[in-house]
Amino acid sequence: MSALRIATRRSDLAMAQAGIVRLMLKQQGRDAVLLPVDTTGDREGGADKDRWIDAIVELLRAGRADLAVHSAKDLPADDPEDLVIAAVPERGDPRDVLVAGDDAYFDGDAPRRGARVGTSSLRRAAQLRAAFPGVELVDLHGNVPTRVRKLQEDGGPDVVVLAAAGLDRLGLTPPIVKPLAVDIVLPAPGQGTLAIQCRGDDRPLRAALSVLEHGVSATTLHAERALTRALAGDCNLPLGAFAQVHGDVVRLAACVATPDGSNVVRATVEAPDAEHAAKLATAELLDHGAGDILDAVRAR
Repeated sequence: MSALRIATRRSDLAMAQAGIVRLMLKQQGRDAVLLPVDTTGDREGGADKDRWIDAIVELLRAGRADLAVHSAKDLPADDPEDLVIAAVPERGDPRDVLVAGDDAYFDGDAPRRGARVGTSSLRRAAQLRAAFPGVELVDLHGNVPTRVRKLQEDGGPDVVVLAAAGLDRLGLTPPIVKPLAVDIVLPAPGQGTLAIQCRGDDRPLRAALSVLEHGVSATTLHAERALTRALAGDCNLPLGAFAQVHGDVVRLAACVATPDGSNVVRATVEAPDAEHAAKLATAELLDHGAGDILDAVRAR
């Protein structure tokens, strides 16, 4: 059999994640090669998630790639009609972490008052302002290694916020890493999860990829994406979600926050399946004003 072609963005993290899936396929007896591409988002930025996958989707549709590996949190909540998520491997650490070069910027596990905390995420900034009102949030862009390097630059932040899974997959070990509990900062929907995408009509490949599926991780991703879809949260919105499976129950915690952190609407629900959990959480959030918050953010 010819080697499978895996489309991926060129970033260090994206390549590392595609490499993880390549190794998983190798363990199943399938060879694969990586096809790195630049998306519109890589070249021009932007909050629209479609811009960060457009070139990858084109390769799949044209038959020039067999599958793609994505950070699930970067995928739009709705799948294109002709493409599917064929497998969801076991989820990595879903939490956000605080990273610094010196423990002096912390009081215990919390950033000290006056610490300059770098992030470009409305979700992270809103929840951090609510949890640690004494910190100063500063805008910070760039890939994971770039954000870590900013800690060492004059005028750079004292602390940066990153996804734990990204650090793990890149093998980065900054001097100070303090995980943020999910009851303090809820992660982005799908954070820490990989999504393996392919053409919907390629049934042999879908069958081959299905062995990479981790059932619990697929269920939690389903719940978090369904919530995102219901709230139309595809752009950079202050929306957090984290699902867990306990026996026959799906537990979903979610929040929507004003950017200044003054109002954080939370919901925690339990249901027998992912769709039901998402519907319950969406209804509870909307009942407590989440829709008004999201509408105000979109209008900015």
